[in-house]
Amino acid sequence: MDLVLIGGVSGSGKSVALAALEDSGYYAVSNLPSTQLGGLLEHLKRAQQERVAIALDVKTDPALAALQAAIEAARADGWSVRFVYLDAKTETLVKRFSETRRRHPFSSDDRTLREAIEFERARLADIRSLGYSFDTSDLPAAALRRWVKDFISVDPSRMTLLFQSFGYKHGVPLDADLVFDVRCLPNPHYEPALAPLTGKDAAVIAYLESHPEVERMYTDIYHFVASWLPDYARDNRNYLTVGIGCTGGRHRSVYLAERLAQAFGGRYQVHTRHREIG
Repeated sequence: MDLVLIGGVSGSGKSVALAALEDSGYYAVSNLPSTQLGGLLEHLKRAQQERVAIALDVKTDPALAALQAAIEAARADGWSVRFVYLDAKTETLVKRFSETRRRHPFSSDDRTLREAIEFERARLADIRSLGYSFDTSDLPAAALRRWVKDFISVDPSRMTLLFQSFGYKHGVPLDADLVFDVRCLPNPHYEPALAPLTGKDAAVIAYLESHPEVERMYTDIYHFVASWLPDYARDNRNYLTVGIGCTGGRHRSVYLAERLAQAFGGRYQVHTRHREIG
């Protein structure tokens, strides 16, 4: 029996993620307090609902102990549980609430929108560690739906690696577990013929591979990740996001993320995401 729990801050895309799961055949439940999780799962089990997605209303009960106990009880009852925590940059959330003219759940006469966002994030900080954190700041709804469908396609019992390229000028991803800065490498952006291309293009790959320091950086990152993966696995981590950042996020970081994904693909479930090139 497959259970996907969705939590995170308001405005981060929980409704979009839940709809994507419903479209994929999951029985979907919205805004369920974690204290009611056990009773609902017992009912759904009797009703033979074997694929369930629940967006948690952690605003009313954000306690780490309560949710952790509910997840452990569900696993003991035979459910395969995955918890997804969605987040986004404060500036992105402010923009989303302003555009939709929705009221933030924690807004008040004494608390501005930005203060309400930070207040909620602080309340939910403890539960973030229970699952896989994902930054939706730069994702349109269609891209988030695609990511959710990729997420549920993997085997939850095996380690999954996400190699994510990004540009430092747009900020470090909130969901990165490990971050490597490759801005010291030669930059194809300053070559007129290469500037409009990306790290997936043959000309950019050839340019980067002509510089020995690029190979040295790749080797160092590969050995660091490979040597620590068993420790993350022993810590019951099923998902690990490795961020590779350069200045613009289009050349060096994309090349290294793709190459690392290829190197680890034979032993782990691997995904790539290139934030700045869509």
